[in-house]
Amino acid sequence: MDKVRKPKNIFVQGAISPEKIANSIANHASKTDIGGHSIFLGQVRADQKDEGQVIGIDYSAYEEMALEKAFEIREAIFAKYPLTCMHIYHSLGEVKVGEICLFVFTSSKHRKAAMDACEELVERIKEELPIWGKELLNTEGHVWKVNR
Repeated sequence: MDKVRKPKNIFVQGAISPEKIANSIANHASKTDIGGHSIFLGQVRADQKDEGQVIGIDYSAYEEMALEKAFEIREAIFAKYPLTCMHIYHSLGEVKVGEICLFVFTSSKHRKAAMDACEELVERIKEELPIWGKELLNTEGHVWKVNR
């Protein structure tokens, strides 16, 4: 009998804490069929813009659509790679420079599948999810972030 997957809430209010990341890793210690994990951590940069220096990003999303799309992406990645686990966390609201805004964690029996899946997952999240970042500037202005 196939395991039925349901959409999970990927959103976290504010920055993703180091404790959340550490706990997520620690929770996999009992899963002894895993041989490799791949982790991507997206961090807010202090970019210099013409209008001022970035001091944070205020993330917003069309949440219902983003969760549906994240579910579609998860299903496609699970179908393509022999993964044991996959976790996605993305910030909403304000995240300061130096804080983590995206945490993607894939696990599999062998490292290559975990690494390849993690890379593809991050690229698809950045390209396909309706999430927007308003870069907050030290000049009290803002500019809308463009994903590359």
